[in-house]
Amino acid sequence: MSSPTASDETLVESKSQLIDYIASGEKPQADWRIGTEHEKFLFCTDSHRPLAYEGRPGVKGLLEALSGPEWEPVLENGNIIALKGTDGASVSLEPGGQFELSGAPLENVHQTCAEVHRHLDQVVAACKEVGAGTVGLGFNPLWKRDDIHWMPKGRYKIMKSYMPKKGNLGLDMMSRTCTVQVNLDFGTEADMIEKMRISLALQPMATALFANSPFTEGKPNGFLSYRSHIWTDTDPDRCGMLPFVFEDGFGYERWVDYVLDVPMYFVYRDGVYHDVSGKSFRDYMQGKLEGFEGQLPTMTDWTDHMTTVFPEVRLKKFIEMRGADGGPWGNLCALPALWVGLIYDAQAQQEAADLIKDWSIAEISAMRDAVPKQALGAKFRDGTVQDVARTVLEICQGGLKRRARLSSSSGLDETQYIEPLHQIVATGRTLADDQLQAYHTRWNHSVEPIYNELKY
Repeated sequence: MSSPTASDETLVESKSQLIDYIASGEKPQADWRIGTEHEKFLFCTDSHRPLAYEGRPGVKGLLEALSGPEWEPVLENGNIIALKGTDGASVSLEPGGQFELSGAPLENVHQTCAEVHRHLDQVVAACKEVGAGTVGLGFNPLWKRDDIHWMPKGRYKIMKSYMPKKGNLGLDMMSRTCTVQVNLDFGTEADMIEKMRISLALQPMATALFANSPFTEGKPNGFLSYRSHIWTDTDPDRCGMLPFVFEDGFGYERWVDYVLDVPMYFVYRDGVYHDVSGKSFRDYMQGKLEGFEGQLPTMTDWTDHMTTVFPEVRLKKFIEMRGADGGPWGNLCALPALWVGLIYDAQAQQEAADLIKDWSIAEISAMRDAVPKQALGAKFRDGTVQDVARTVLEICQGGLKRRARLSSSSGLDETQYIEPLHQIVATGRTLADDQLQAYHTRWNHSVEPIYNELKY
């Protein structure tokens, strides 16, 4: 979730402006970049409890500790709620105090992985100063919803009030989940369409590969990716698999129509979030938004609104892959490598498009429904998602090899970063499976060891 975007006060007077905004993301392949986002939980090292904003250890203190020449504080109502990096990266707060790095746009996975390591080193050092720790998981294995301290951000207050009106698990999504995502570019509208279809069709497979959330409040929850399940009961207006992406006529305009139909959360003016939850952006464009009668939205209002849709894959001026649980260091490099290998090499993209071209939306949706519980064991056609993942990793491997981006330090190409995924596919065992085995054996039916064994 996002902090206020850079201000653009241009008035929105026609839908064509919104279409043009997305189209402006088109880039020649030489300019395609990789932007990785990852969230992690913060906890008190002595109790494994969540951090409050104030106090010691506290979230505010960690942000202050990270502030410096590289990271400029971002304030809301006098509270530090984010950090802006000099290189285009940012650190922001999720509702329950999760730390999110939104990485800079980088040229290759080597740079992305170096950025991940540098950031985690900084966070771990700051945590040690105040008696905190940090861990990457899809869902918090121990905390109850009422245990968690909400961060002082205006948009989260509005969302917290609205979420229970639309689903049963929206507050859990906000406060108890973490993900790793990658943002990737497209060249043309046709390229965007193909990449969106590949990404949506294969997102359940990614969910299975990265499944890492088998516990709720200290007990197995019956899922391997509970985080993924949560999205099925959050808000049907703004979540899901988006069948229209696979229909004839899909393009920039159809995406804009979809976003326009998603109810609003807020309007941000002069440092204040105004609650317009459930209201229509289309009404806003006609000067009929309740409380803002006679006013037209700005482009900033539109870009803010675009951040409030939460499908499995999201289109802005780039494409966001949103299906994976948060995880250990290696996974934070594997996720961008997976998608870069699939859609940043022309041959791999064509092979991926050929793979999914005759998949029906019913089949894709059934796979999406099955993987939260079954992960790689979920059935698909005459095989399993494990079989799909094996084929996809072969395509990805070829794409990364052809990219031939070599590390300046090791001389290795980007295929090294998908090695953890090869291991998962070879064994059929996800991180969640390994944790469940530990829970029933050496952890002696406790999730507490996670905080020591899996911390960054």
